[in-house]
Amino acid sequence: MKSRIYPINEMTESQMQEAAAMIDSGAVTVYPTDTVYGIGTNAFDEKAIGRIYEIKQRPASSALQILIGTVAQAREIVQWNEPAEKLARAFWPGALTLILRPNEKGQPLRRGFEGLGLRVPAYAALTRLLERLKNPLASTSANLHGRPVFTNEKELVAFFDGKADLILMGGTLGARASSVLDMTGAEPKLLREDALSRADLEKVLETTVK
Repeated sequence: MKSRIYPINEMTESQMQEAAAMIDSGAVTVYPTDTVYGIGTNAFDEKAIGRIYEIKQRPASSALQILIGTVAQAREIVQWNEPAEKLARAFWPGALTLILRPNEKGQPLRRGFEGLGLRVPAYAALTRLLERLKNPLASTSANLHGRPVFTNEKELVAFFDGKADLILMGGTLGARASSVLDMTGAEPKLLREDALSRADLEKVLETTVK
């Protein structure tokens, strides 16, 4: 199987709509984000998600992030609250992953975890695609489990061509990851401090972050 390959920043509206329809139908897709290249698919499609674990050689017990294009899409699947709203206004689109408890619609996406990790990436062409999806995008870094992520477009295509259904190229990226804030408990807990600092988050929340 040969993958369909497009430069994401040159895609027409027709190609964007086609790509969105493919992803909603379970296509495994590789794409650039504002941090690293990711690989993902329709978050509700268990068979397609299983393919991602196989391609990455990743344990199925590992959580997947959810990428969305708007706050409205987040509200559809999690128990949204005022602290999350403040953080979203300050840092989305951007390199902040918020872990929130799912609502009834989002329950099937938990896969054994307390919350769902949500992010709106600050990569305009990808956000444009996410806004056109009917379902949230289950996402993880585009690499073999435990190996460095791909940041070079040519190396990325060489590895994923024939494995993924769709490859959206975005040039060479940096390798910085998003900061991850767990908001499922009584107090926010910083699980990974990277692109955003603890001080950045505390300033917006006006409270201490563990």
